[in-house]
Amino acid sequence: MTLREAHGETRWTEWPRPLAQRKPKALARARRKHARTIRMHKFWQFLFDRQWTALKRYCNRRGIRIFGDLPIYVAHDSADVWAHPDLFHLNDDGHPTVVAGVPPDYFSETGQRWGNPIYRWDLMKERGYRWWTRRLRSILRQTDLVRLDHFRAFEAYWEIPAGEETAVAGHWRDGPGAAFFKAMRDALGALPVVAEDLGTITPEVTALMNEFDLPGMAVLQFAFDSGKPDSTYLPHRFEQNLAAYTGTHDNNTLAGWWNEVTQNRPEAHRFARRYLDLDGRAPHWVAIRALMRSVARLAVFPMQDVLGLDSEARMNVPGRSSANWRWRLRPDQLERTDADRLRRLAATYGRAAMRDEHVAEPAAAENEREHAAPVDEGMEV
Repeated sequence: MTLREAHGETRWTEWPRPLAQRKPKALARARRKHARTIRMHKFWQFLFDRQWTALKRYCNRRGIRIFGDLPIYVAHDSADVWAHPDLFHLNDDGHPTVVAGVPPDYFSETGQRWGNPIYRWDLMKERGYRWWTRRLRSILRQTDLVRLDHFRAFEAYWEIPAGEETAVAGHWRDGPGAAFFKAMRDALGALPVVAEDLGTITPEVTALMNEFDLPGMAVLQFAFDSGKPDSTYLPHRFEQNLAAYTGTHDNNTLAGWWNEVTQNRPEAHRFARRYLDLDGRAPHWVAIRALMRSVARLAVFPMQDVLGLDSEARMNVPGRSSANWRWRLRPDQLERTDADRLRRLAATYGRAAMRDEHVAEPAAAENEREHAAPVDEGMEV
C-alpha cells in the first residue's frame, strides 16, 4: 500500500524494476524511506483486525456465525501476486500470459474475460499448496463458514491467452482436483466450506463436491424460468447438503426480481405465483418462508430481501464496472418485527431454538405489510 501511494497508485508492474521484482536492497531502502507511512498502514490494519475479531467474538458468544466469501482468483495488482509472482502464469515483466474467465454460453456469445492471472497449479502442488493453506486459514480465522467462489475451476478452469479481448479463444485446463482438498483437509481439518456451483456444472464437479461432502448452492430466483416443476432450484427438489438463497449479491433483490418478472416474463411470473401461493402476500416473505421450511441445511437471505427493498438496493450487477457495492444498511431500517419474524420462522422449521417463548405474534402493521395487496397478473411490487 505504501509503495502504491509513493508511485501514484500505479500497478506494481509500473514501479521501478527492482521494487517490482522485490529485490532485497530495493525493499530495504523503501522500508527506511517510507517507514512512517508503513507504520501507519500497519496500524490501520491492526485496528481493523482487532475490531473485527472483537465483533466476531461478540457474535459467536450469542450464537451468531459469520459467513464469509473467498473468490477463487486474486487481482493482478494485488499484494498476493506481487509477493509471489512465481505462483502465477506471468512473463518476465510481471504481466499475465494467460487470464481467467468463462467460455461463451447462452448468456454471452463471447464468454467472460475476467482478466485475473491464473495459478501455477503444478508449482502449488509441488509446494504442498502452502499458499492456499495460509489463505484459507486466514479467512477461516475471520469467519466461521466460507463460500468458495467459482468452485468449478478447482476441477477444470477456462484459460484465456492474455492478448485476447474476449473469452472465445480460451480452452479448458484441469484444476487441482481432489489432491487440493485433501491437502486442505489434512492441514486445516474439517472444511466449513460451501461450494459456489451455480451455472453449468459437470458430473466431475459434482463428484468432487460429494467426495468432500461440500454443500452446493440453489438460488430461488433461478427456479421459475422454465415454467416447469423440474428445476433443481425449486425447494421441493432440494437436497439436505445445500445452501439455499433467495438471491446472492449478484442477483437483483427479491422485490426487484418480482417486479422484473411481473413486467417482462409472464410464464415465469405465472409459475412463481402458483408455486409460492402468492395470494395477496408480499413475495419476499413468502420466498423466505419457502426456503426456511425446505430440507436445505442452510437458508440465506440478503438483508435487502428481509426488508423487501426494490432494485435500488441491489448490491452488484455482474459485468458492470461501476456503481456497484454502494448499498448500506441504515440503523433506522432495522425493525424488531423483522427480527422476531425471522426468529419465529427459524424456530418453526427447526433451524434455531426459540429463546423467548413469549415473542409477540405479528402486529397488525406487520400483517398489512405481508398481506398488502392482491398479487394479480399486472401487479408491481
